[in-house]
Amino acid sequence: MENKYDDPHFFDKYSRMPRSVRGLEGAGEWNALKSMLPDFKGKRVLDLGCGFGWHCVYAAEQGAAVVTGIDISKKMLEKAAEQTNAYNVEYHCVPIEEYEYRENSFDVVISSLALHYVQSFDSVCAKVRRCLTAGSDFVFSVEHPIFTAEGRQEWVYDEAGNPLFWPVDSYFHSGERIARFLGEEVVKYHRTITEYVNSLLAHGFEIKGLCEPTPPEEMLDLPGMKEELRRPMMLIISARKP
Repeated sequence: MENKYDDPHFFDKYSRMPRSVRGLEGAGEWNALKSMLPDFKGKRVLDLGCGFGWHCVYAAEQGAAVVTGIDISKKMLEKAAEQTNAYNVEYHCVPIEEYEYRENSFDVVISSLALHYVQSFDSVCAKVRRCLTAGSDFVFSVEHPIFTAEGRQEWVYDEAGNPLFWPVDSYFHSGERIARFLGEEVVKYHRTITEYVNSLLAHGFEIKGLCEPTPPEEMLDLPGMKEELRRPMMLIISARKP
C-alpha cells in the first residue's frame, strides 16, 4: 500500500501531466472506457482509487444517485474536493484494500488505473462482488500486462534517443515490479490477462467486454502519443455480477 502520491515532489510532477490538467479529455483511453461504462442514472457508484475525482464527477453528471470515491492519497482527494461541485459526491481517504465493502451497497463499481497498485486482485474481486447488487457492473482499467511485465516501463532507445522497442520479459511471473514513473521508483504489481479474467470468473462475474485502447486520432500529435500505437499500455475490462 505504497502512497507515492502524497510525496510533495512526486505529486507536483504528477499534477503537471496532461491527463491531470485536462482531466478525462486528456486521457487517451477515455473514449474507449466511456463506451464500456453502464448507465449511471439513479445508481450508487463506487470509484476505487478515484484520484482527482474526474470519473466521480462524470458519474454524477450522468445522473448517479450517490457517488463514493476512495483513494489512499490525501493530496489527491484535496484536489478532487476542490473541483467537485456535485452535492452527491463524497470522498474517503482509505486504501482500496481496507475499505468496508458492505453487502449490496453499490450498483456500479469503477476503477481507473489503480488496481495494478494492489497486490491481490483476487481479493478485490471478492470484495467488489460482495458490495455489488445483482445485475450490477464492475468496469476497470489497468496498465496492460505487456506494459508491466518487464518492470521498468521504459523504452529501449538507440544512440540518437529514438525508441527502438518496448521490452517484454518475465510475462508469466506475476508479482511486484519496481517501475520508473516520473523519474521515481514506484511499486506496481504485474499479472497476466489470464489472471485478470480468471479471477473475475472465479468470483462469479460475467465478462461483458475487454479492450486494449489506443489514443484517438486527434491526440496523436501530443508528445509520446504516437508511441502508444506500438504496444498496448492499458487494458479495460467490463464485468457483471449476475
